[in-house]
Amino acid sequence: MEIQHELKDTEGLFYITQGDHHVAEMRYSMTSPSLMDIYHTEVSEDLQGKHIGRQLVEEAVKFARQHHYKIHPTCSFAQNVFEITKDFNDVLA
Repeated sequence: MEIQHELKDTEGLFYITQGDHHVAEMRYSMTSPSLMDIYHTEVSEDLQGKHIGRQLVEEAVKFARQHHYKIHPTCSFAQNVFEITKDFNDVLA
């Protein structure tokens, strides 16, 4: 499954589609020129338990590192991923 990314103005989205539907997505806002606020993560029921949500967060971390951004995870799922994955501390705001 390929993770895609869109950023329009200050609103961003990492997502996976099947057919015409998003089956997983993670939404964020650029709350400043260098700060991403991950505020929503959702994975369809049939993909839950397959670490898809974590993969979305990992893509956001890669993106943040490439652009020298920090991430503020306000989504409870993303917060949990950051708590258990200390390798992401370099981008944690």
